[in-house]
Amino acid sequence: MRHKLKFIQFIPLLAVCFLLSAIAQAVSPTPDGGYPGFNTAEGFNALFSLTTGAWNTGIGAQALYSNSTGSRNTAVGVSALFNHKTNNYNNAIGAFALKGNVNGNANNAVGDQALYSNTTGSYNIGVGDDALLKNINGSNNTGVGAAALYQDTAGSNNTALGWAAGINLTSGSGNVYIGASVGGVASESNTTRIRNITRTPQNSGVLVTVDSVNGNRLGYVVNISSQRYKEEIAPIDRSSEALFALKPVKFRYKQQVDPDRAERFGLIAEDVERINPDLVVRDSEGKPNTVRYESIDALLLNEFLKEHHKVQDLEDKIAQQQKEMKVLTAQLKQQAAQIQKVTSQLEKGKPAVPVVATNP
Repeated sequence: MRHKLKFIQFIPLLAVCFLLSAIAQAVSPTPDGGYPGFNTAEGFNALFSLTTGAWNTGIGAQALYSNSTGSRNTAVGVSALFNHKTNNYNNAIGAFALKGNVNGNANNAVGDQALYSNTTGSYNIGVGDDALLKNINGSNNTGVGAAALYQDTAGSNNTALGWAAGINLTSGSGNVYIGASVGGVASESNTTRIRNITRTPQNSGVLVTVDSVNGNRLGYVVNISSQRYKEEIAPIDRSSEALFALKPVKFRYKQQVDPDRAERFGLIAEDVERINPDLVVRDSEGKPNTVRYESIDALLLNEFLKEHHKVQDLEDKIAQQQKEMKVLTAQLKQQAAQIQKVTSQLEKGKPAVPVVATNP
């Protein structure tokens, strides 16, 4: 009985030992997420080279393989962020996403091989398979769509939205591409291309514009006709006579503006500014950039109406003169008839002239 009691007392001790043994086995290896510095690794050789980096997450075979001191990086996928070593705040989701990144900072890649070749570029966003695949050291690029900005190697500040958007760009910067297959040109810069922009029917009559003075803000020409939107309304009168000082010219744009170099006709903004500063639009530096042709149209209309009124007045005068001439002609005919009548009466009452015979 005593031996049974001792055995019963020994059972809890065995249970405690078993529990401790299980705990010891559970923490070796360290559970996911329990590595020093709040690092998490799951997959063959994930975070293999880590030394002092913290708050990193590597999920997938060789994810964040080379990372040693970089922190706050996330890699989900085979070899995602494979070459990354020291920098921070990179996120790669997809097989081989940001694989070549060495010390780029704050990049985000989502998709198979997104930002694959990036080494030192920072603040890039690639969303879609092969998005920004060849980018090496360009920064501040955003490519959303499979193969978006695929060939861009060193350009910066480019934005592409759509499948294969900006796919032809190789080194240019500051471009915007919107729409599938809006490929662009290899080395162009500061160019905006939008799919179907020339094929969309214009039904509303509202002209879209870009305000270069206020950060390239997209808007439309303020062309509202209702009086309730306007103030200081006054007739143009002689203000439109400034048009007579304008000098229309023919010209060709420089090659970088118009590759076709087609002959064009128009005005020079600097010439127009000297005549009326309100007739030009300025760029971000305050320099005259283009002419407000819609205002010139209104001035032309005013001059046309002035000339039209002059012609109308002249036509009215001519019409009145024609009426007066008809009346005068009628009066003259009447007087001529009366004269003819009087003449006839006089001839009837005139005594006959005697005929004197002469001897041969």
